Amino acid sequence: MTMAEPVYFDDVVAGQQLPTISKGPMSTAHIMRWSASMENWHRIHYDWHYATGHDKLPNVLVNGSWKQHVLVQLLTDWAGETGWLWKMNFQYRGMNVPGDTLNAWGRVTGKEVRGDLGLVSVEMGLKDQKGAESSPGTATVVLPQRGGRPVPYPFDPAILG
Repeated sequence: MTMAEPVYFDDVVAGQQLPTISKGPMSTAHIMRWSASMENWHRIHYDWHYATGHDKLPNVLVNGSWKQHVLVQLLTDWAGETGWLWKMNFQYRGMNVPGDTLNAWGRVTGKEVRGDLGLVSVEMGLKDQKGAESSPGTATVVLPQRGGRPVPYPFDPAILG
């Protein structure tokens, strides 16, 4: 296995698209396995009769924590071994159900040098196969400058002053 080339702050430009990640189509087995791994036993994730009858949902639902995981994967895959996902926030604005394919996307919206490190602002989210956005958000990724010092591991935001 070879490591990907590092991403340097100097090479990132506003408007740059992050490589997308696609997951799916989601199945009830995917949803249930994630629920089991997280010990989330809410019936809306595995009991179709309960989800559609009692809670009046369209189907069982993809877990919110799974969506969060995919967004973290998008950002950490892009930042690579030399970068650090510092902050992330997002909203759950839509439901995803079995049969959906979810596509994590990101776009650089800004850059700032703080100290000797680079902060990159990213807009990101999850869209289904029809293009409907279910989990929009933003993030800040710390990247090293070319020829500069590495981003410390673990990253301590206090070093930014």
